[in-house]
Amino acid sequence: MAMRTILLLIIAVLIGGLAALNWETLSTPSEVNLGLSVIHAPLGVLMLGLTVLLCVLFVAYVLSMQGSVLLEARRHNKEMAAQRELADRAEASRFTELRQVLERQHADGQTALMVRLAELESHLIARAQESDNSNAAYLGQLEDHMRHSDTGSRSLL
Repeated sequence: MAMRTILLLIIAVLIGGLAALNWETLSTPSEVNLGLSVIHAPLGVLMLGLTVLLCVLFVAYVLSMQGSVLLEARRHNKEMAAQRELADRAEASRFTELRQVLERQHADGQTALMVRLAELESHLIARAQESDNSNAAYLGQLEDHMRHSDTGSRSLL
């Protein structure tokens, strides 16, 4: 962009220098045909004036175009910021939802584990009672056996 600006500035300086060096020729009056009438005026000055007017209009057009582009870019940046904020909120919402799901799954898993532990504990207690009952029965049988063998050996005596 700077190269184009420098090039345009050099061209403008060359036109200005050429006009200054040939001012006498540019300001020499001549007959100028305007289509409907003919006037007596310096054609070079008229052409130079029209060129300056064209340059002024061109600069005004470029500035208005640049201003509209800047406004559009600013509007676009605002929209992008709004969309980014919306995306951030949606992402935060997804993280919150994921956290709730994970907490719910953790709680469900913990509940299932506690239920399973309670079942295992009740089975263990039942097995322990069965084992105690079996041991008591074996001990009772052993005592009976000892009593019978004790009474049997006394009667032999």
